[in-house]
Amino acid sequence: MYARAAAATAVALMGAGALVLPSTTATAQSPSATSASDHDRPLVVAHRGASAYAPENTIAAIDKARDMGFRWVENDVQRTKDGELVIMHDETLKRTTDVEEVFPDRAPWKVADFTAAEIAQLDAGSWFSPKYKGQRVPTLSQYMRRVSHNHQKLVFEFKKPELYPGIEEEGLRVLRNEGWLDKHHVKSKLVIQSFSADSVKKVHALRPDVKTGFLGTPAVADLPEYAEFADQINATHTSISAGYVEAIHDQKGPHGKPLEIFTWTVNDAPSALRVAGFGVDGIITNTPDVVREALDES
Repeated sequence: MYARAAAATAVALMGAGALVLPSTTATAQSPSATSASDHDRPLVVAHRGASAYAPENTIAAIDKARDMGFRWVENDVQRTKDGELVIMHDETLKRTTDVEEVFPDRAPWKVADFTAAEIAQLDAGSWFSPKYKGQRVPTLSQYMRRVSHNHQKLVFEFKKPELYPGIEEEGLRVLRNEGWLDKHHVKSKLVIQSFSADSVKKVHALRPDVKTGFLGTPAVADLPEYAEFADQINATHTSISAGYVEAIHDQKGPHGKPLEIFTWTVNDAPSALRVAGFGVDGIITNTPDVVREALDES
């Protein structure tokens, strides 16, 4: 899912046994750090952080979402050459870092071709604004610690899992180690999603207690199949209708509750009002303030 900035504006296209051991307790910050209610419908999710206002998928972006009063953030997870999980949307590092300058002879600069130490050298903020010079590509562990510190909640995306066999087990292991697979987090603070149905199925098989989402717009006739392993159908906002949302809600997901839908990437007030009118459960957006204001005034 893509976020572009010209100083301030972004537009997006959008989105085993050991894994059940007890986890450590995550650091929590006072709920006063954020103001958006978890009971609001639709929920407003800051896409790659508040990515219209800070460089996507960086610590600065989730801090910006926190400062704007948003509990829910979304990220993208990929794997480095030496097996570290990092927060990055694109398959390559070119668009959102200075990798071409630092490693000019390493085209096409794929995430999977660089070690974590090499990626840690890159500037992931200057492409967006000089204000953010020196922002780094976070590892998943670093990112989760900040989300915990900010008292935020997470829509976690395995990006291109077909490129990274075993990434589901590895991602769940990091979540466990960072305290995110205990009952409290699993119940109310975490959704794991992917465009890959196989990846979502795998997560559900490994941790059936974790809430999962499939990124896409399956045919209505196929929804019962998806409802066996996904709690959400998370579709692009241009592909849905009131009838489609109703068809989703008519199904029950793997936890016996009505199937949900989060829609992406909604960055303007008219689109936010349109999908809210359809009855969506969540809106994923680069501009959470714009969406929240539109919903509050409706």
